[in-house]
Amino acid sequence: MTERYAILSGSIFEEEIGYARAVVDGDRVHVSGTTGFDYTTMTISDDVVEQTEQCLRNIESALTQAGCSFADVVRVRYMLPERADFEHCWPALRHHFGAVRPAATMIVCGLSDPRMRIEIEVDARRP
Repeated sequence: MTERYAILSGSIFEEEIGYARAVVDGDRVHVSGTTGFDYTTMTISDDVVEQTEQCLRNIESALTQAGCSFADVVRVRYMLPERADFEHCWPALRHHFGAVRPAATMIVCGLSDPRMRIEIEVDARRP
């Protein structure tokens, strides 16, 4: 039987909405859409680049707990309310994904909280 377990970040949203930061299913890791909230303080910056960097820290934490890293990411989805913000995020995204080159999609859409300026979701394979 395939090993399956949830990884929780401690975000109040996980409890209120009923989801996990990530789910490990065998060699697959599915990281939920992750925003720029610092879960220890439940604060979020107004700056899209700072939010992007916090998203990536939150994702890195989930990947580490799953036994993998950014090098194992095979798919990434970027969701932003404002298309013009995306280019500002590229340096941080390139830093983490430039050598990995996962399949990627960028979607312009509304997010659940108006303070959120980016949400990132990844899928990875455990080594």
